[in-house]
Amino acid sequence: QVQLRESGGGLVQPGGSLTVSCAASGLTFSVYAVGWFRQAPGKEREFVAVIRRDYTSYYADFVQGRFTISRDNAKNMVALQMNGLKPDDTAIYWCAATPVWSGRFDLQQVYTYWGQGTQVTVSS
Repeated sequence: QVQLRESGGGLVQPGGSLTVSCAASGLTFSVYAVGWFRQAPGKEREFVAVIRRDYTSYYADFVQGRFTISRDNAKNMVALQMNGLKPDDTAIYWCAATPVWSGRFDLQQVYTYWGQGTQVTVSS
């Protein structure tokens, strides 16, 4: 059974940093691209970042160099390091995995497996 489990969410002050992680099991992790999505209150879920199996990464425009996605295939984990957090970054963050090699990684329908999400709150 495939499972993705997010961790590391929490409360952080504006301008602070937080790293959310995604631990995968039940799949050949190294052949999957893993993406992060988020949904803020009252808004639709949106793409944040993705890292392909070749370690190529892509980010949403709003990230503006503040976030870094990385993967550790030996640990079956992907991390999203978030710096310079803003109140607008407050959202539930999900990781998702897809075996697709190339395509529209910003689209939710590309992804086969999803985690349960972790809450990130940016507030003073």
